[in-house]
Amino acid sequence: MIYFDNAATTLPKPKAVGEAMVEALNSFGNPSRGGHEYSLRSSRVLYETRELLAKLIGAEDPLNIAFTGNSTMSLNMAILGLGLSEGDEIITTTLEHNSVLRPIYKLKKDGVKVKFIGSDKIGNINYDELEKNINENTKAVIVTHASNLTGNLVDIDRIGKTTHKHNLIFIVDGSQSLGVFPVDVVKNNIDILCFTGHKGLMGPTGVGGIYVSPKVDLNPYLVGGSGSHSFSEEHPKTMPDKLEAGTPNIHGIAGLNASLKYIFNTGMDTIREKELSLAKVFYEGIKDLPKVKIYGDFTTFYRSPIVTINLEGIPSSDLSEVLSYEYGIATRPGIHCAPLMHNDFKTNEDGMVRFSFSHQNTMEEILKTIEILKELSESI
Repeated sequence: MIYFDNAATTLPKPKAVGEAMVEALNSFGNPSRGGHEYSLRSSRVLYETRELLAKLIGAEDPLNIAFTGNSTMSLNMAILGLGLSEGDEIITTTLEHNSVLRPIYKLKKDGVKVKFIGSDKIGNINYDELEKNINENTKAVIVTHASNLTGNLVDIDRIGKTTHKHNLIFIVDGSQSLGVFPVDVVKNNIDILCFTGHKGLMGPTGVGGIYVSPKVDLNPYLVGGSGSHSFSEEHPKTMPDKLEAGTPNIHGIAGLNASLKYIFNTGMDTIREKELSLAKVFYEGIKDLPKVKIYGDFTTFYRSPIVTINLEGIPSSDLSEVLSYEYGIATRPGIHCAPLMHNDFKTNEDGMVRFSFSHQNTMEEILKTIEILKELSESI
């Protein structure tokens, strides 16, 4: 099968990821819960993975990174942990995934005001409008770095300068960008960065993370065993223990450790250039096909390697099913957990079909798929 659903999860993973997880399953104890070699072995990998992540995102202290289960968990920690109350305001965009939207809607029920910055006809936001919506009640700005629907990038550096100027907390959802595009939490003035391990980072599912600036005091999402301060009735208040309750997914973290080393060894620039070259050839090959509509900003190819389309007269679920069962091509149809973007594009009913590429895809796969879409578009 040709796998073009890498925005959902990358496949295949680097071989070293599975090998590291098998080794961990057979030789790792519970980290920070003992002084024997099995426990120390897992503790070393745990800390080394924090160091690798800190290097990747430009964090000055690895201990400001906590491990979570996924981006959704990280974003809930970030958004619901701010301690916002009635009358406070937050700003976000219509590009966001439900992992951002649903925690925000929960705050909205508690009286927090939410302002949405909409997107234009090609899915870009208006940065001037964002700044115009800031007032004395605004506490935070929450944005995705890369749209999981269109692949458009958000200028987080520009927004970071704005939030820094107004002394606001800046939260970035890095689910679709980390491991492919450079992110620097210091240079970009990011206060909280949320991410998952199984997309651009090419690690396993079930492990993610959250970077929290020392300037931000988040309320803990969970409390319980921490391996430290055991006589205290309160959960530890220092990072990363503050946001890590219970035994971490050390086997998943071992896999993430291996995938991070793979990214550093291969080179993020090399990975990105391969992915974007594939996306560009695919876009150029289908953009003039009859009855094919493409969504997103293709005036630049510094964008996530996603091309999302519809074929006139065919619901996205039907097209994706035909591609899968008749041609062996895996894509993602539907709403992609980004309902407000579909409102902007007026694709609420049929959704879209998303093609998302990895550096492990080949040019032959791209060219074959272009020919198949050409046949389908001409047969309608």
